[in-house]
Amino acid sequence: MKGTVKFYNRIKRFGFITGEDGTDYFVHESAIKEGVSLEEGTRVTFTPTEGDRGKKAEKVDYEGDSEEADKEDTEDTEDTED
Repeated sequence: MKGTVKFYNRIKRFGFITGEDGTDYFVHESAIKEGVSLEEGTRVTFTPTEGDRGKKAEKVDYEGDSEEADKEDTEDTEDTED
């Protein structure tokens, strides 16, 4: 699912993402892909799940940084290396 970071506190290591469905999802630092830095307004993709206390986001990544996008980039590079 796609969404936008509503709030993220680096000190407390958690925040919320508003999903494209209008729902707010809790996000903890442990659910964020390595190298991804969340700030208010950052567009992301994530896997919505149900946690003990409600909805939460897992596998959070920058929008467009999925493995499929990486594969497309590799294919484009291979085509242009003639």
